[in-house]
Amino acid sequence: MNRSNCKVAVTSRSFSKHLGLRNELLNKYPETDFNDSGEFLSGERLVEFLSRHNKAITALETLDESVLARLPELEVISKFGVGLDMLDLRAMSKMGKKLGWTSGVNRRSVSELALSFMIAGLRKLNYCQKEILAGRYRQIQGRELTGKTVGIIGCGNIGKDLVEILKPFKCTILVNDIVNYAEFYKKHKILRVSKEELLSNSELVTLHIPLDDSTRGMIGKEELNLMKSTSVLINTARGNLVDEVALLEGLRKGKPRLAAFDVLAQEPPEDFELISLDNFFISPHIGGSTEESIWAMGKAAIDGLDNGRGPSEFMLHSG
Repeated sequence: MNRSNCKVAVTSRSFSKHLGLRNELLNKYPETDFNDSGEFLSGERLVEFLSRHNKAITALETLDESVLARLPELEVISKFGVGLDMLDLRAMSKMGKKLGWTSGVNRRSVSELALSFMIAGLRKLNYCQKEILAGRYRQIQGRELTGKTVGIIGCGNIGKDLVEILKPFKCTILVNDIVNYAEFYKKHKILRVSKEELLSNSELVTLHIPLDDSTRGMIGKEELNLMKSTSVLINTARGNLVDEVALLEGLRKGKPRLAAFDVLAQEPPEDFELISLDNFFISPHIGGSTEESIWAMGKAAIDGLDNGRGPSEFMLHSG
């Protein structure tokens, strides 16, 4: 199909607001519609926006089989970001739709946020602010990251990058992944252990795995009970990896001592019971939201419109 005749829809709000990415895309595909309403598109509104388009750039919008079935003209979906859990890959494959996707383009942005959560968690920075706002100005003792044992669940692109930026802190690093990156582990003196051993021995646990049927709810009551009473749980991946009901109970009991999340099972949240705890703090899914990362993800998404492949090639991707 000639680009000049090809209709493209961009559902992502952050892509749509980025003047540089808009111009880059319009130079290739003049017939492009952007999500300038600023609303998160879902269900009927998502179908309405994507209708009569041949290609699309999506982000956190859910395109399940029921949505895809109503978009017969949509041939290629290119992902702005790295998570694929919002897309029904099997349905896309069955319907002959192609996927444009590049792994790891936002790894430094996410790994730096995980690092900031580690330091902020150990120094209790969110609690410090709450105390000051409540009129209690006092010194609060924290702990250093240097020399701590860090457990990384998922050692794909982001997990590996986190290993690199933790080097100056001389941490002992434990990893758990279904893939054995033996050469990487050996090079960086990393110990590959079971999930149970990692949870029991780490002072900081950070999640960097995709969300699928095998990982959904993988951190529940049993896993939280294995954690140290001094530990910090960090999640910059996907909210549904953690059972939030079990986490609420665990934080109230002090296992883990603190949790720092960039993601929730429901976004935006409607239940603030977990978020209101003094030992829980959250950011609004900003892992990939840096100037550098948005540009890299946007460029990859634009390229993906022309380089889409069969979704089945991505079904077994990890990390």
